Amino acid sequence: MKRREFISLLGGAAAAWPLAARAQQPERMRRIGMLSNLAADDAEAQARNAAFLQALQQLGWTDGRNVRIDFRWGAGDADRNRRYAAELIALAPDVILATGSPAVEPLHRATRSVPIVFLQVTDPVGGGLVASLARPAANITGFTNYEYSLSGKWLELLKEIAPRVTRALVLRELNTAGIGQFAAIQAVALSLGVELRPADLRDVDETERAVAEFAHGSSGDRGLIVTGSGWAIVHRQLIVEIAARHMLPAIYPLRFFVPDGGLIAYGADTIDPYRRAAGYVDRILKGEKPADLPVQAPTKYELVINLKTAKALGLTVPDSLLARADEVIE
Repeated sequence: MKRREFISLLGGAAAAWPLAARAQQPERMRRIGMLSNLAADDAEAQARNAAFLQALQQLGWTDGRNVRIDFRWGAGDADRNRRYAAELIALAPDVILATGSPAVEPLHRATRSVPIVFLQVTDPVGGGLVASLARPAANITGFTNYEYSLSGKWLELLKEIAPRVTRALVLRELNTAGIGQFAAIQAVALSLGVELRPADLRDVDETERAVAEFAHGSSGDRGLIVTGSGWAIVHRQLIVEIAARHMLPAIYPLRFFVPDGGLIAYGADTIDPYRRAAGYVDRILKGEKPADLPVQAPTKYELVINLKTAKALGLTVPDSLLARADEVIE
């Protein structure tokens, strides 16, 4: 072989080696942190998680293959949420998915660089998480779970299923979202002839005392409105039990209160946003910035009624209300 031909052949082989080496290199493992305010064994948390992972896989991301997912579960404990937020940030993930304001807020305080996608947050603008819904303008974006106008609907539905109610105790968290929801309920209370009393959710004993005091001496004219809050979701079974113990017709902010014995619930679908959140995580992993992804509002709402609980309370559910229900539990 002539010297010139040999050098040409050697040069072609050398050029091919980097291509072959790159083809053999494994796909770079990306990292997702997940922090939820719920407990790991909570059935609702498991359903949300499954929906997110399934949607993520459909987009080409599989845990253990091309992405590693680190899970943390706050279980309604503020100290645990703060500790887990710090742990996840220390892992330097490509993006963090955070569920509930108690989980989102410590992450927001701890980093302005790690991308965060939130879910189950009522008022991200009022809470200082984003500059606006259309233009978050920082490292965080996500999906809200309520619009304040929805809160007035809770009182309307409570009056429809329990017409005798003229006084209602409103369980709320004393924060921006809780105050906003209470104000929306107040806006319709006068026209419905209902007197409201707020009770701030802080701990189990205080909640039990507030409900017991309110229900004392009731002659069937009192009801309960449970607003959307992380505390209420974590302690939902306790709240349902307290309402049943005091024979209070109660309306809840999300469907999963009703299978546990709640009377009626109206609120956003809690599973669909996790499928949509997978799309935002996918886009961030591919290089988009949270600041360029608008905060999205709920697109699906659910009305759910428990007929067994209605019967226990001596209530007859109007046919018109049953016809509008998305789900009826018997």
